[in-house]
Amino acid sequence: MVELGLLSGTKSTKPVHVSFRIPYYTHWGQSLLVCGSEPVLGLWNLKKGLLLSPVHHGDELIWLGTVSVPKGFKCEYSYYVVDDNRNVLRWEMGEKRKVLLPEGIQDGEVVELHDLWQVGSDALPLKSAFKDVIFRRKLSLDIETPLGVIRSTLDQKDSVLVHFKISCPNIEEETSIYIIGNTLKLGQWNVQNGLKLSYSGESIWHADCVLPKGDFPIKYKYCKYGKGGIFSPETGPNRDIALDSSNTQPRYIFLSDGMLREMPWRGAGVAIPMFSVRSEADLGVGEFLDLKLFVDWAAESGFHLVQLLPINDTSVHGMWWDSYPYSSLSVFALHPLYLRVQALSENIPEDIKLEIQKAKEQLDGKDVDYEATLSTKLSIAKKIFAQEKDLILNSSSFQKFFSENQDWLKPYAAFCFLRDFFETSDHSQWGRFSHFSKEKLEKLVSKDSLHYSIICFHYYIQFHLHIQLSEAADYARKKGVILKGDLPIGVDRNSVDTWVYPNLFRMNTSTGAPPDYFDKNGQNWGFPTYNWEEMSKDNYAWWRARLTQMAKYFTAYRIDHILGFFRIWELPEHAMTGLVGKFRPSIPLSQEELEKEGIWDFDRLSRPYILQEFLQDKFGASWTFIASNFLNEYQKNRYEFKEDCNTEKKIASKLKSFPERSLLQDEDKIRRELFDLVQNIVLIRDPENPRNFYPRFNLEDTPSFKDLDDHSKNVLKRLYYDYYFHRQENLWQQNALKTLPALLNSSDMLACGEDLGLIPSCVHPVMQELGLIGLRIQRMPSEPDLEFGIPSQYSYMTVCAPSCHDCSTLRAWWEEDEERRQRYFKNVVGSDMSPPARCVPDIAHFIIREHVESPSMWAIFPLQDLLVLKEEYTTRPATEETINDPTNPKHYWRYRVHVTVEALIKDKELVSTIKDLVSGSGRSHPGGQAERQASHKSAVATTEKQQIASSKDKVHLATPLNSVAHETLAVR
Repeated sequence: MVELGLLSGTKSTKPVHVSFRIPYYTHWGQSLLVCGSEPVLGLWNLKKGLLLSPVHHGDELIWLGTVSVPKGFKCEYSYYVVDDNRNVLRWEMGEKRKVLLPEGIQDGEVVELHDLWQVGSDALPLKSAFKDVIFRRKLSLDIETPLGVIRSTLDQKDSVLVHFKISCPNIEEETSIYIIGNTLKLGQWNVQNGLKLSYSGESIWHADCVLPKGDFPIKYKYCKYGKGGIFSPETGPNRDIALDSSNTQPRYIFLSDGMLREMPWRGAGVAIPMFSVRSEADLGVGEFLDLKLFVDWAAESGFHLVQLLPINDTSVHGMWWDSYPYSSLSVFALHPLYLRVQALSENIPEDIKLEIQKAKEQLDGKDVDYEATLSTKLSIAKKIFAQEKDLILNSSSFQKFFSENQDWLKPYAAFCFLRDFFETSDHSQWGRFSHFSKEKLEKLVSKDSLHYSIICFHYYIQFHLHIQLSEAADYARKKGVILKGDLPIGVDRNSVDTWVYPNLFRMNTSTGAPPDYFDKNGQNWGFPTYNWEEMSKDNYAWWRARLTQMAKYFTAYRIDHILGFFRIWELPEHAMTGLVGKFRPSIPLSQEELEKEGIWDFDRLSRPYILQEFLQDKFGASWTFIASNFLNEYQKNRYEFKEDCNTEKKIASKLKSFPERSLLQDEDKIRRELFDLVQNIVLIRDPENPRNFYPRFNLEDTPSFKDLDDHSKNVLKRLYYDYYFHRQENLWQQNALKTLPALLNSSDMLACGEDLGLIPSCVHPVMQELGLIGLRIQRMPSEPDLEFGIPSQYSYMTVCAPSCHDCSTLRAWWEEDEERRQRYFKNVVGSDMSPPARCVPDIAHFIIREHVESPSMWAIFPLQDLLVLKEEYTTRPATEETINDPTNPKHYWRYRVHVTVEALIKDKELVSTIKDLVSGSGRSHPGGQAERQASHKSAVATTEKQQIASSKDKVHLATPLNSVAHETLAVR
């Protein structure tokens, strides 16, 4: 926590001794060091910082160090873990500390600073999600005593002045913080006689008192004491202060005791894409202003959070492909799709009102018609803009918006104009405008230009989107509901950002993911990978600007594919699938390394290995036709691809333009088989350094590998596992610790990381260090020996969910695989009976209850999974409720909920069912205090499993479970 100093200006003849004391367990070869802003602490040069010495104190390892300073000394400082050469191994999270010295301190006295190591999770309760939403007070607290003000006077020689300090952001009205302990000054454990703390702002409470040395060692605790005599001591063991037996005992002790320890705060939320919301007022798609009604429903149902997919403009292709919300045209601009045109003006002419009404009826379909909806909205908006553009553009509110956003708004508007003028977003086709410059930009957006009205139209749309989303965000905060956004891992290669900042991207590459649960062939998202080296030169300014913009609307966010900040799966630009890639950064296999292992034939290993027998097996009698058109025979019975089809994109292009397409009986099958051949390699040669190689993912499955001699197989298998699971760990950890803090320090939003897929062992320790919340999906357990995750064993720092937008819904998952359903019923429910073939409401009830009762900080449910709780909402085929199919790069993102949010609000039965599940689990909910956790009653769980298994189609559940056991790490 941050300490603020109040210092004496009196000239000193004898220095004051400032002693640092912090408990910390280190590994062999590690030490603790304190470094700060003054020369005595190294001027932030760790080579000159103060190295601390370890002392065992009971079960703790305490690190100590002392500096001598004048009474007027003031300094910021932090602690670091270093190796024997003072290289940093770990550093504290949070803000810099500040030395605090009291007025009246005498020459030669000792001031002891008792600190606790700061980790990322310590600051979570101070994030805007909690501070401004969950723990938001109706009446703000007044500062009673600023930090640095010491009320007690130390005038007795055998006494010690102790300054207590604690952080507590979650406090009810008319409640105060007290310290109680085993001494008379601390009330002898009686709160009425305890030491009351004063509020100093920023959720910090503090107090000081003079204690006789004879009272030490002292045991104490912090507690809340409020109206009606409600007394709530902190959890965990007693805290203690002891004095050393040395002759240089401190006269002043300043305690930084971290966070007041309470039962772990847990909440629940609902996830829904913005486009999927349906309301009585919308125009064919969910709109930002619909969030107000949806927040009402969420709060009434007991949810503290609404999670959305990305909402940035994706208008790259001008067609339904743009429904993909993770392919941003601009990481700053909002999508015009979510605009409510009725709210653009209070004076919409009657003919336009009629047009809006007609469009509402036409677009009110089962799914989103992306192209028709967007074009209709823009057409109507242009008519309203034509009538009131001068009024809006000259208004003070627009001028303020423009002034605050012009750095991204002007390039965005210019890009949109050029995209429409050249009829392509591929800025390499824009002639002299292909290369961005500020001079060209200013001419494009000049008021004197003939197209200035078009530029202003894009300003106008973004202004109204900002107003509408801000209105919804403010409403959510007041209702105690967090709006959680989504930070995509990539941007479209034909985007504003790649046009303006081409140096930040590796445009000859593509981003994706290696084969995993979602797709055995990997994924290719098409985004260029980031040039992290270039981004670091301005301390990741582009990322910091993105997060600052998001924080205007959201108080929490999901980091899409957080693994990409450790390492990214990088593919050549000519790839279409995600299979033949490599991690960046990564330590390759060098040619020298391979030669030492007896590997010599690099062409054989890195070129597609194609034998005549492979062609005959894949194409049967047509093999000669395929070979003559796509391949050259360079040795007897050995083939290589022709130059015009030696990559995946070239193969696909040649097949599409093939003059004799009628002879291709099954074009898709031929393409897949040709892709298999071009992917039949063992090593990938680095295009930037031909003496470096990367093992192809799942190389053991390739025919090329299977034809190798045993020695080569054994060597390559060993190097494969070393490359993917060992040699990169330190590199990836260092990369994440450089890039992720730049994001996290850019805003005070609560950050959650999507950490699904192939997880390196360094990921979870880094996430824990930085205070990042992970994701747990029951059907995708992180434990390799489990088929189904066990929610009751999830760690606190997680979001748990039965499904997500990248997989089938709970209902579809249940119904799509009978054998898996039976295994779940036996292993999770605990029954040998046949499970219901349909995901009936009581099955959903059981699975949802498992998740709300987990220790996870958040249980977040896709709306589709919640609707299964009521039979009447399950008439639509389950497969139609899937939002995304990761195996299909051209999936149409168009799912709409078939019931309006107004109808959901009126459905008191569903609302009551959901709220009972949330509140019955002990999770916090809007309008109610977080309930205390009782001990887990295993008999109730057993009874429930027995009853859910007792019927095949109708499941009767027992009384909801009361609680689960929780870890001590928590948002407190």
